[in-house]
Amino acid sequence: MSQDFVFNQWMLSRQSRIEQALDKQLALPEAGSPSSQLLNAMRYSTLNGGKRLRALLVYAAGESLGVAVDLLDSPACAVEMIHAYSLVHDDMPAMDDDDLRRGKPTCHKEYGEATALLTGDALQSLAFEALCDDRFTPRQQIDMVKVLAQRSGALGMAGGQAIDLESVGQQLNLPALQTMHELKTGALIQASVLLGAIACSETPNNVLSALSRYALTVGLAFQVQDDVLDVVANTDILGKAQGADIALNKPTYPALMGLDAAQQKASDLIEQSLAILADLPYDTQALTALAQFVVQRQH
Repeated sequence: MSQDFVFNQWMLSRQSRIEQALDKQLALPEAGSPSSQLLNAMRYSTLNGGKRLRALLVYAAGESLGVAVDLLDSPACAVEMIHAYSLVHDDMPAMDDDDLRRGKPTCHKEYGEATALLTGDALQSLAFEALCDDRFTPRQQIDMVKVLAQRSGALGMAGGQAIDLESVGQQLNLPALQTMHELKTGALIQASVLLGAIACSETPNNVLSALSRYALTVGLAFQVQDDVLDVVANTDILGKAQGADIALNKPTYPALMGLDAAQQKASDLIEQSLAILADLPYDTQALTALAQFVVQRQH
């Protein structure tokens, strides 16, 4: 990245790139395919906009280490498809029972519960297929699959979601709430950064460790900000029902700490993440800007 790096230009460029890459991954089959309805639902749930933060983190981490941007499309698609699958299942009646996602009817509202369930399943499978990219060495492919599997499974995103469901109506303390969010949200954000780093075949272990800590800190800040926005943003801006967490009696940072303290915690976490980046001998402008974006966003 050059000294005249402009974050908004970089972000728009990478967002456009990931939309095209996802569109290609989710190409519709010829008319008459028995899976066309399922693929329509997969496209509906994945190609519906959004910040693409996780893909942006893949690009930012990889580019900071000198990886060519085209090599980062596959892992960026993989993490976005895992994220999309998690949202489809999260919105279903058995979980959060949401009617809106990014201002549109949720997948189960548009296609029915059975198709929504299969949509999530198929997106998860396709995510791991995307990582089987022969432009990476077998070792890199294995490491990518392992990172994404661990961070999206029982010891990562899915485990955090399970804690979230079990905690409705319960009183969690702050350490327990942090653990839940580090798994539910932070683990997949951590996977995003690590996928970008693994795309560079010569990333030192100490750099991987530092980037992992950066990502976990940013991931927690992202969830704290989500909790804040559930209180202060309106439905039109959020693209989903404002106050949904409050209505479900979910434990949140504003509920436990108060709104002002939660906002300060998000800012403090970002400062911690920037301090980690400052010690790395790479051009981390995009990673820095993304960390700041996490607490400045309004949806």
